[in-house]
Amino acid sequence: MLAKLTTKNQLTLPKRITQEIGAVEYFDVKVENGQIILTPVKIQRADGVRAKLAELDITEEDIADAVSWARQ
Repeated sequence: MLAKLTTKNQLTLPKRITQEIGAVEYFDVKVENGQIILTPVKIQRADGVRAKLAELDITEEDIADAVSWARQ
């Protein structure tokens, strides 16, 4: 089965493939031995928030302090 890569580096997956894997919006992408491997991933919004908090080095204590401050 073929899939076409557009000039904007977008790949359209065949309908038969998407029907088989179900409703997936995100894929983990990696290359192994010259092959592109797409693995369906269910992203939970909380995961994105946790990742951003970790990136900013914000702790649970920082959040508790901010909530306490806001409630004053």
